[in-house]
Amino acid sequence: MPNPPIGLIPILATPFAPDGSLDAPSLRSLVEFELSAGADGVAVFGMASEGFALSAVERELILREVRAVAGPDVPVVAGVNGTGIAPALEQARLAADGGADQIMVLPPFLAKPGPGQVVEFFAEVAAGADLPVMIQDAPGVTGVPIDPAAVAALAGVEGITSIKVESPPTPVKVAAVSGFGIAVLGGQNAQALIEEYDNGAVGTMPACEFADLLRVVLDDLAAGRRSDARAGFARLLPLIHLGVRPGQAWAVHKEILVRRGIIASATVRLPARPLDAVTGKALNEILEELGW
Repeated sequence: MPNPPIGLIPILATPFAPDGSLDAPSLRSLVEFELSAGADGVAVFGMASEGFALSAVERELILREVRAVAGPDVPVVAGVNGTGIAPALEQARLAADGGADQIMVLPPFLAKPGPGQVVEFFAEVAAGADLPVMIQDAPGVTGVPIDPAAVAALAGVEGITSIKVESPPTPVKVAAVSGFGIAVLGGQNAQALIEEYDNGAVGTMPACEFADLLRVVLDDLAAGRRSDARAGFARLLPLIHLGVRPGQAWAVHKEILVRRGIIASATVRLPARPLDAVTGKALNEILEELGW
């Protein structure tokens, strides 16, 4: 089983043209930006990707484009959000066919599983998938908690190599699961990045529009320049917080990418919403402070 991706793994936005169709040239430009920013890998079909609005054909095309630009050596993580074992395995196999290196798997969230069923679900997916599995612990979205005891049980399952913690407060959950022998990565748009690393995280999976600035923070932290890391992180926090605003997060990510010249349009798909005036005003002020 290959080693899980660690370090800076941005979740790619999915660029759409103004008519709502997939914008492949902007997607390629976005991957190129992440690589130039120093990302250690990239992820598709995560929360920030509008994966809920993509067809199977589009997922296949996106993964093929991302792999082509990233090349064979950059880890590519593909999100899986099936509502049961069969659809999750279908997505997992399509991810493997498309060249993904790892799948990031949400638990079922329509018919919510109990604690024992959570363990059973992930174990069956790991047994049937052709890729290593990252558990995505995101109870705020799914309504399904994955407690440390479940993580401990799953850490011993062949094929499960990592967990992305999005259960707030994330540093506390990271500390609780970091001794189980699987890689622990932080989520929640890196809101508690430094604390997560302090408590055992070996990676972070934020949105994709500020990977270059986050790379500097992580490098400072790794080199022991803690005060520099904290100052750089503090500078990013207003942007990070806007990037998790309910209903607006996808539009925020894309407005920034357009402002930075990385993608062509900030179009989102239902049920995501275009940027509202209140959030847009706040975003403009933050971007001006960052020189964007």
